[in-house]
Amino acid sequence: MLKIHFSFDKTKKSQVLKKKFLKKYINYPPGNSNYIVVGGGDGFMLHIIKKYFKLNKPFYGINCGTFGFLMNKYNNIEIEKKILSSKKTIINPLEIIIGKKKIIAINELSLFRQSRQTALLNLNVGKKTIIKRLVGDGVLVSTPAGSTAYNLSVNGPILSLHSEKIAITPISPFRPRRWKGKIISNKSIIKIKNLDYKKRPVAAVADNIEFRNIKSLSIKTNKKLRIVLLHDKNRSLIKKIKFEQLKKKKSRL
Repeated sequence: MLKIHFSFDKTKKSQVLKKKFLKKYINYPPGNSNYIVVGGGDGFMLHIIKKYFKLNKPFYGINCGTFGFLMNKYNNIEIEKKILSSKKTIINPLEIIIGKKKIIAINELSLFRQSRQTALLNLNVGKKTIIKRLVGDGVLVSTPAGSTAYNLSVNGPILSLHSEKIAITPISPFRPRRWKGKIISNKSIIKIKNLDYKKRPVAAVADNIEFRNIKSLSIKTNKKLRIVLLHDKNRSLIKKIKFEQLKKKKSRL
């Protein structure tokens, strides 16, 4: 028998699922479990991954939200069978250093202006300056797993899951107006500096965790962190991303 830890969001749909599951299964402590099953939406899934990723347990999500890109559809098949037949996807998250703080992001790191004035940012990849002065609402750095989320909404590229790339996408750029962003190697270190932090403050959001009044930060892919996500064979994360790529191509025709 599998040892499973269950985590459920506080939404009505998640709580209904919680009652059903906990009548049938033992809810093992996270550290004593083999798998972590998450009932909720993408946001709650990201929250639980960040809470427990150091335990090195595979995560299986059940969608109780809206879109549920990281999640699986619920059906009446026993959860043990679903887990054992599922397909593994390994995610290397972004590691962000802000001052003395070190955090991770599964989907993306985004910088937003905090005031009515546009942000004024300097972007470097390695030793090369790619944008000396980016004037706009901000900038977004996305992993392949997160490239179909907020990144896609701001017209960023969809990255194949095993592309070993990172997408840098501007948010409402004013200058340079026609800069569409850049796709770079996930071996690169990105450094972003706020050129006018006193007059033009910016906030950094790592998935769903916010930090305000950012002066500078650095971003890289942490390949030592291997987060394992489990998906049903017919709805793997690779297939979902390929489907979104196909939709994007069709919309351009």
